[in-house]
Amino acid sequence: MDPFILNNPTVLHFGKDVINDLGKTIQPFGKKVLLVYGKNSIKENGIYRKVIDQLKSINAEVFEYSGIKSNPVITDVDAAAELGRKNNVEVILAVGGGSVIDSAKIISIAIPVQNPAWEFFEYKIKPQKSIPLITILTLAATGTEMNSFAVVQNEQTKEKPGYGHRLLYPRHSFLDPQNTFSVSKEYTAYGIADLIAHSLEAYFGKGDASLSDKFSIAIIKEAIEFGPALLDDLKNYELRSKIMYAATMALNGLTLTGKPSGDWGVHSIGHCFSVLYDTPHGASLTIAYPAWFRLMKNRISDQIQHLGKELFNVNYVDETINKFEQFFQQIGCPVKLADIGIAQNKFPEIIEVMKINKVDGMNFKFEEGDYEKLLELMA
Repeated sequence: MDPFILNNPTVLHFGKDVINDLGKTIQPFGKKVLLVYGKNSIKENGIYRKVIDQLKSINAEVFEYSGIKSNPVITDVDAAAELGRKNNVEVILAVGGGSVIDSAKIISIAIPVQNPAWEFFEYKIKPQKSIPLITILTLAATGTEMNSFAVVQNEQTKEKPGYGHRLLYPRHSFLDPQNTFSVSKEYTAYGIADLIAHSLEAYFGKGDASLSDKFSIAIIKEAIEFGPALLDDLKNYELRSKIMYAATMALNGLTLTGKPSGDWGVHSIGHCFSVLYDTPHGASLTIAYPAWFRLMKNRISDQIQHLGKELFNVNYVDETINKFEQFFQQIGCPVKLADIGIAQNKFPEIIEVMKINKVDGMNFKFEEGDYEKLLELMA
C-alpha cells in the first residue's frame, strides 16, 4: 500500500430538508452570490424557489448563470466566470448534477484570473485561489459534490479532459434525496451506472490497497441490490438515499486511499462519445465497460474473476463480463454503440478523437490496435 494523506475538507449535509440550513451556511462567505444551474428542471421541481427563499433570508445579491449542458462546455465556464468577475461575487452556489458542479468548480478558479479557463486544462496556468463553492446536488451519479475533480469539454478542439486541484473541493454540499425524485428513470439508471464505473476505475487502479478494493466492491453491491428497485419506485426516499450515498462514496477518496491512482481508461473512452455525439455520460460507460473487459480479459483475468466471485458468485471471467452486461441491460442502459445509433462508418472519426484525447488507462495501457478492437467489441 502506498503512503497517503486522507483529508477531504467538504462538509456534507445529508438528509431531508437540509436546504433549510443553506442561508446560514452561505452567510459567512459573503452576500454576493453567483447562482449556477442547468435549464428549467430546478424551477419545475420547486428547488429553485427554495434556494431563492434561503438567499433572500440573508439579503443576498444574486447573479444567475443558467443553461449548463449535461456535457458541460468551456464556453459556459468562461461566460459565467466573466459574470462573476464583473460583479465581484463572493461565493458560488451550484444547483444541479455533475455537469453543473464540475462547471462551477472551474468557474471558482477562473474568476480570480483574467485567462481563459481552458488554460488550466492546458497547464499554462495554475490556480492560486478560488471563490468558495457551495453545492446542492440534484442527481446522484458523479460524486463531484465531495471531491476535487472536474471534467469539461472543449467543443472546438474535441477534447474532454479531467482536471484536479485541492482548490476545487466544495466548501459545503447539500444532499437531500428528495431533490432527486424528479430525475427520470433513464437518468437515474445512468447515475447508477456512473457510480459503478467509478468504483471499477478505483478497483482496477494502480497499487495494492485491499481494504479500499473492498470498499469499491461494497459500493457496487449496493448499486446492484438497490438500483433496480429504485427504478421501479422513483420517489422512494430510502432507495434514493442509498443510491445517493453510494454515488458520493464512490468518488470522494475512500476507494482510492492507498493507491497512486485509479485506471480511468474506460472514462477516457466514454468521454469521446460525449464530445462527439453528446452521449449521456452514464450511457457511454455502459457501452465501454463490457468491451474493455473483453479486451482485457486475458491480461487481467485474476482481477476480473475475483470481481465476479464477490459480486455475482460466478467463477469465470466470461461469466463476470456477461453479468455486468446483463445488469446494465436490466436497468435500461445501452451496451452497444448500435443501441444509441452509432454505426460502424463512424469509427474513423471516433478513433481520431480518441487520439486527440490520448485515450488510455493510467494502470492498464492500451496497445497498438486496441482502439479498433474496442470499437469492434462495442459495435
